[in-house]
Amino acid sequence: MVLARKWRPRSFAEVVGQEHVVRALANALTQGRLHHAYLFTGTRGVGKTTLARILAKCLNCETGATATPCGVCAACQAIEAGRFVDLIEIDAASYTGVDNMREVLENAQYAPTAGRYKVYIIDEVHMLSKSAFNAMLKTLEEPPAHVVFVLATTEAQKVPVTVLSRCLQFNLKLLPPARVAAHLKQVLEAEGVAYEPGALDLLARAAAGSMRDALSLTDQAIAYGGGRVLEAETAAMLGVIDQAYLYPLLEALADNDGARLIHEAESLAERSLSFDAALQDLAALLYQIALAQTVPEAVAEDTPSRERLFTLARRLDAETVQLFYQIATLGRRDLEWAPDEYGGFCMTLLRMLAFVPEDGGQASGDRRQRTGYRAPGSREWEEGAAPPVVTQPAVAGMPPPANAPVQVESLDWIGITRGLTGGIKQLAAQCSVVACTPEALRLRLAEAHRPLLESFGEKLRGALRDRLGATMRIEFEFGDTGGAAPAQVAERERTRRQAEAEAAIQADPFVRSVLDAFGGRITQIKPLA
Repeated sequence: MVLARKWRPRSFAEVVGQEHVVRALANALTQGRLHHAYLFTGTRGVGKTTLARILAKCLNCETGATATPCGVCAACQAIEAGRFVDLIEIDAASYTGVDNMREVLENAQYAPTAGRYKVYIIDEVHMLSKSAFNAMLKTLEEPPAHVVFVLATTEAQKVPVTVLSRCLQFNLKLLPPARVAAHLKQVLEAEGVAYEPGALDLLARAAAGSMRDALSLTDQAIAYGGGRVLEAETAAMLGVIDQAYLYPLLEALADNDGARLIHEAESLAERSLSFDAALQDLAALLYQIALAQTVPEAVAEDTPSRERLFTLARRLDAETVQLFYQIATLGRRDLEWAPDEYGGFCMTLLRMLAFVPEDGGQASGDRRQRTGYRAPGSREWEEGAAPPVVTQPAVAGMPPPANAPVQVESLDWIGITRGLTGGIKQLAAQCSVVACTPEALRLRLAEAHRPLLESFGEKLRGALRDRLGATMRIEFEFGDTGGAAPAQVAERERTRRQAEAEAAIQADPFVRSVLDAFGGRITQIKPLA
């Protein structure tokens, strides 16, 4: 018997990872507070049908309705074997018609043959037709005392609200990889199968929260490994990438080395590995790096290539890691639209390269020294003290500093703002220029944007000094910007262009004739550029 069937839970105590559902059902059974209709929702393989069968056993055990059925009486044995006449399982995918449902409901009126309750388990209930749902409603409203409906679905949003409102609903959770791996370890030890912990971690991640999928994959891994579950064989079977292959990609990004980055991508292509899996594992590695930066003690001691991980955590700054993570996850989504998977994978890497700060994303003290970093709340923050001379631009897209301080009497503030990126661009766009001299630049922003200043003020100071001169004082004050902030100017321009576009469309004789001819209406107008 395959592991997924052999290790299917037979009681609430054996159910893994759904304690919130088990506790509610067990308490209801113990207190005699039974409901006539239950709805179990959740993705495949998390235990919806299994819990329904256990509930049927609890209701019909010969010892009485209980949260701990004996498992040895005739009713328990018959339910376990799938031959209990009062347990009716229906697959809604092939039983969708109203006539089918009427037949079920007519039979529900008759008393149980062998048990205490007739239990109807309707799997993938969302696939019933609208008329079948309507036929079910009356019985759900006023069911016979001896009938319990257990509905299961992977798509609860497709179940009519009229049905949802008549059911006691439980949402089954995806199982975390650590919980899945721990259960697989218990299963393999009981089966006497040799395994490597790394292989269990791979299987747990591949199962994506489904215990049934995890057990099925474990069966496959046992066969593939000749009776053992080893990490290398499991990785080959799943087509996953050893994260050691991913470190060179991030190291090339940290070095701003495009040629080496593409060379590493070609090496992955030669191994015929899944690029979707590569981006998934790259995102997982970036998560580990972010963890090492913020909560280093949370990185397990046995994490593969742990020292290499911490080296990258020191080389890349936190913002760059967050940006890479987002690009990797969005890159997976875009793969299906790419001309080919390899091209889509390389484009994702090149997108990361395009956003790497020109200093390679260095996060440690050397960056703070180069950019004159001062912590918010320090004397330099309050007084706008000048940092040491900057030798490299700190922000991608900013022009390099001139040999001498730039004269800023006719400062193009909107132009400078366009050259910024990320959070410092958001902050600069909310500021208006109050005064500027060759020695100092005073900016004003609304009080509502104080959090932006606290988060990005020092970085904006560094970026502006790169452009205007290392000795330039950058000062901030709060107050009315008078509509002169770049964000306000841009909003006025957007409003003007929108109004012009709407006026042009509304006045267009061809548009009017089409609307009149077909009885149409305009729902949305957008400027072309």
